[in-house]
Amino acid sequence: MPPAKKKTRTYDHAKIRAAVTAQFGHVTEAVRDLGPEQLARPSGLGEWSVADLAGHIAWIADSLAGGLARPPAAIAELTAVEWPFATASLAGKISEAARETLTGAPLPELFEAAAARMAGALDANPGSRVMHLWIGDMTLADFLVTRTVELVVHTDDLNRAAGLDIPLDRQALAACTRLLADALAVKAPGGSVEVRIPPFAVVQCVEGPRHTRGTPPNVVETDPLTWLRLATGRTGWTEALEAARVSAGGERADLSGLLPLMS
Repeated sequence: MPPAKKKTRTYDHAKIRAAVTAQFGHVTEAVRDLGPEQLARPSGLGEWSVADLAGHIAWIADSLAGGLARPPAAIAELTAVEWPFATASLAGKISEAARETLTGAPLPELFEAAAARMAGALDANPGSRVMHLWIGDMTLADFLVTRTVELVVHTDDLNRAAGLDIPLDRQALAACTRLLADALAVKAPGGSVEVRIPPFAVVQCVEGPRHTRGTPPNVVETDPLTWLRLATGRTGWTEALEAARVSAGGERADLSGLLPLMS
């Protein structure tokens, strides 16, 4: 008998919208208090300063509204779980677009304007709306799930670079953890390794003998924030193991060849 096809995870659109709005609001509050010395610090992301990183976060909301202002597409080409694999080729284009869009105003003003524009656009469009995007046409519902990844990961970047403690919305953290865990299962389909990211996700992946009952022979376990850093290249596999942020047991439990999923 062939293995059962895994169901695609679904997300509650209203909850994801609330999570995106809440996480952007947390960053908006923090940006108001950033001083010149903090803004000038390196972000840890290439040549970006903290100011550049903050501007990019503002662009995440502004570009969402911009995408909804364009005429809709007919059919979605890309799902949320496929999105992580389609991002690498657009990094330079996105960076340039953000720089062109968000110049000439103080960061707090940019955040306030982006928040208002995003809220208005979300009020006016259902989750089924198909957005015409550089990365591939997606429903608004699916694209919003990907915004939790962008916002949570970059909030973590901002916290580490500027010495902040911006809170992570629980629903946003859960959604981006699950999306990137599911992406790992898409990249390495199979059932020989169980990846546990409590309390949000458990997935099976990697070809080999399939686990059916009892304790799996190959188990990887980590916390959500470490998982996001691994999946996006902020932390290396060996570094996380040596720091005891990841436990990995079993001959197939080495995920170093599969990570990062996006960078």
